[in-house]
Amino acid sequence: MKMKRSLLIIPFIYTAFLISACNSDQKRMATGIEDKIYVIADSTDYDQIYPVLDSVFGKIIYTPQPEKSFDLLRRDYALLEDLKTLKNIIILAPLNSEGIVAKYVNAILDSTVRSKVRSDSEFVFNKYDLWAQNQLVMVLTAPDMESLKNNLRSKKEELIYYFQKISNKRLSQNLYNKKFENEKLEAKFLNEYGWLIYVQNDLQLAIEEPADNFVWLRRSPDSEMERWIFVHWIENASPEFLNPDSIYKERNRLTEKYYRTSDEKFNVIIAQDYKTATEVNFNGKYAIATQGLWEMNDKSMGGPFINYTFYDEETRRIYMLDGSIYAPKFYKKSLIQQVDVMLQSFMTEKEVSEKKKNELNEIYKKENK
Repeated sequence: MKMKRSLLIIPFIYTAFLISACNSDQKRMATGIEDKIYVIADSTDYDQIYPVLDSVFGKIIYTPQPEKSFDLLRRDYALLEDLKTLKNIIILAPLNSEGIVAKYVNAILDSTVRSKVRSDSEFVFNKYDLWAQNQLVMVLTAPDMESLKNNLRSKKEELIYYFQKISNKRLSQNLYNKKFENEKLEAKFLNEYGWLIYVQNDLQLAIEEPADNFVWLRRSPDSEMERWIFVHWIENASPEFLNPDSIYKERNRLTEKYYRTSDEKFNVIIAQDYKTATEVNFNGKYAIATQGLWEMNDKSMGGPFINYTFYDEETRRIYMLDGSIYAPKFYKKSLIQQVDVMLQSFMTEKEVSEKKKNELNEIYKKENK
């Protein structure tokens, strides 16, 4: 009776799965904790694949304590109806499994797609806004368990990126609020320096050094939860600058000069124990993303940072955008993500819409009468 009931449910859900995101404005917003992924999988399949799955989505971020990118929580297929409003969902089963989730996956994929899966040419299928707005439902499948494990290992960076990207999108919708926007500072940066970054009202302009093309924004100075953002640019630059050694050297030069203790005895440097440099697409531009830990050169304090450096052909400038966190008593993964999202609001003057440009130009004129 239980199996028959489950099989009767499948056609209903199959129809629901095929519904596109049209009318998504009628769906309520996805709910749940941002860094939780709920995995719909049979227990036997999940036990076999969990170590690989965790290595992909549980990628460790050092802040400096190790924190997972996402925590995985397995749920039974019978609970799917109750999980449909959650932000992050994975439905996982190899096609040759005997479990109910495999039967469900076979039902929701049409014959053409199933053929691609059996030939091992496709294994991941993403559906956005399926049951709720700003939701990602990812289906992971393959001909058998070993093929699925191999596919996960080979595409791990792409797979976690899907969830990171939609998480950043949700966060940006919460952060970019005109009510809490410091448009006076934004207008200043656009008119005087030719670039724009979203500035929250609680960010202070700590240092502005036009001769060095350096601006430092600081939130909650001298508190237990500080956030630092700097924008630096190099005029008449060459894209050859875009290599990790040049970026590390320039960042250390800037923090040695500007990120100093009040008595001027010590300064911030990049910690040698953990740093990575990755080629990324930053808003349509080739960039080097640097992540790691910063520390005072007397080892008295430290925390995580993220840095994007890219070359802008229009202005022939190298731009370096950098965000750091100092929050010794708090988990920092979500804080560094917030800083990351703010850095990604950066635009050169050419990229700013005419409407936004006109609004900020009017504000700048009023402030500089």
